[in-house]
Amino acid sequence: MVKAVIIDYGSGNLRSAAKAVEVAMRGEGLAGRVVISSRPEDVADASHVILPGVGAFADCMSGLRAVDGMIEAMTEAVLDGGRPFLGICVGMQLLADTGLEHGSWPGLGWIGGEVRAIVPNDAKLPDGVTLKVPHMGWNDLRMLATDHPVLKGVESGRHAYFVHSYHFVPSNPAHILAQADYGGPINAIVGRDNLLGTQFHPEKSQAVGLRFIANFLEWDPSS
Repeated sequence: MVKAVIIDYGSGNLRSAAKAVEVAMRGEGLAGRVVISSRPEDVADASHVILPGVGAFADCMSGLRAVDGMIEAMTEAVLDGGRPFLGICVGMQLLADTGLEHGSWPGLGWIGGEVRAIVPNDAKLPDGVTLKVPHMGWNDLRMLATDHPVLKGVESGRHAYFVHSYHFVPSNPAHILAQADYGGPINAIVGRDNLLGTQFHPEKSQAVGLRFIANFLEWDPSS
């Protein structure tokens, strides 16, 4: 039975994320429930852990640290216990070693790398046309890891919804599972072991987002 816990630390589209998870569960006929919680004990009891995030890297990391016992519960459930984990947008970026948004800030360090400002290359665009930051709206996905079970049915060319000015650049290229193009590659999905992160918002990405979420809820990283 699924117990998907969406961590409430004062940042993120909690209700829309919860609704998308509920819709995905119903669509797949999965038994269970979705819990929005700031209680470490709920994370300890979760089958799947979801960390959303909206805002500045440092603010989100500070908010997460401010929830007493939360990082410890996440570490025990996810890193030690092997529970499936999904970070969304800044929740994905917090997996990095360091965020370089208005300074240099330590992240969780669960996937090595840095969160850097998007610097689009406009060289191939018509004269006078520039790509604006933040990168906002729908963009095509290009899948790099076609055999990952959570990516089943999420093919290259499908659209996902992005809103961000910074992006996660993993130290190990093998941890990049999908990209989008915005004047250069933007890492759209990262992952290793039982960890996944999306720079796009699956809860706002309609059919492709629901397919991704449903796959995540059915994922058993130990198999």
